[in-house]
Amino acid sequence: MATPFPLPLPMRRALDLARAAQEAGEVPIGAVVTKDGVIIGEGENRNRRDLDPTAHAEIVAMRAAAKHLNDFRLIGCDLWVTLEPCPMCAGAISHARIARLYYAVGDAKGGAIEQGPRLFAQPQCLHRPDVYGGLAEAEASALLRDFFTARR
Repeated sequence: MATPFPLPLPMRRALDLARAAQEAGEVPIGAVVTKDGVIIGEGENRNRRDLDPTAHAEIVAMRAAAKHLNDFRLIGCDLWVTLEPCPMCAGAISHARIARLYYAVGDAKGGAIEQGPRLFAQPQCLHRPDVYGGLAEAEASALLRDFFTARR
């Protein structure tokens, strides 16, 4: 399923990473961190491979970006991810001070941005990135649907 407009490079890369995760038997989610339009960190789901419950694509990408910048704060950075972040990832996004979050498809079961707890809307949330959903929604949704259909 093609998007009616050219996708930004970071979201195209996140989709490629999601496909790589799927090929490795992981839930197909990919993430990319950019600063000034340059990719400085990327990741795909690695829970099963790394035996790590925190190895979500967003966390892996933010860890790589933090190492690249030599700073745990990712001020001025954007995060591009193929699925709406969960509560754990949303907390990390806020703590890292990500400036803008772009995601492809909402997650009615586990999302925490526009679904579920809506973490960034809570008064205890000290940093709220700008949020843009729906980029590459059809492609990311098809990847997830096909993955879970094949596993049933």
